[in-house]
Parts: sequence; structure tokens; C-alpha cells
Amino acid sequence: MEIKRINSGPRWSDATVINGTAYFVEVAEDETADMRSQIRQVLAQADDSLATVNSDKSRIVAVTIYVTDFANFAILNEEWEAWLPQGCAPSRACVKAELADPNYLVEIAFIAAVV
Repeated sequence: MEIKRINSGPRWSDATVINGTAYFVEVAEDETADMRSQIRQVLAQADDSLATVNSDKSRIVAVTIYVTDFANFAILNEEWEAWLPQGCAPSRACVKAELADPNYLVEIAFIAAVV
């Protein structure tokens, strides 16, 4: 079984692909932005990561979403639903968490099928 690691570094890879499944995590590049902007950044980066592994958002099978404050939950859901194609909602968990950088408001771990 071949494991493909994309942009692998000493602590993480941008994505890992094995057995037709891609695993990757996204956080906002501009961690000083508000929740809506951070979510939009994360979802745009996810689009790029999905394209890199020969997939797309309709092939996402599961996500784990980490948020620092559930007061932002409505914003998260609004942006998520606007981004995701209708009928393609993956399994999803949403967890309140303290993230590695105190400025991060959201982090999303994705699992997607690749072509």
C-alpha cells in the first residue's frame, strides 16, 4: 500500500493519500481575521487541497470541525451550507476546542475520496 504525502515537513504534510482517500487539515492563513473570514479562507484552501489530490468538495466523506466559541456556530453553518453542493453533506462532527494559535477561531480536518 503506497502512502503519498504532499508537501511533507518535519511536523505534518499538507495532505496524505492512501487507498483512494485523502486526509488534510485547514486553518486560516490570516489568523487575525474574524470568524466569517477565517471560515471562508479555510474552505477556499480546502478547494485547493482537494484539487491537489484530484478530488472535489462533492467527494468529502467526513469532517471534524474545531471551533473556539459556539457563539460563532451560526456563521459556521451559514458559510458551510453555502460552500457545500446540495446533497453532498459529509459526516460531520463539531467540537469546541482550544486551538494551537489563540487567534485561530476554526480548524477543519477533512477526509475525502480521490479519483
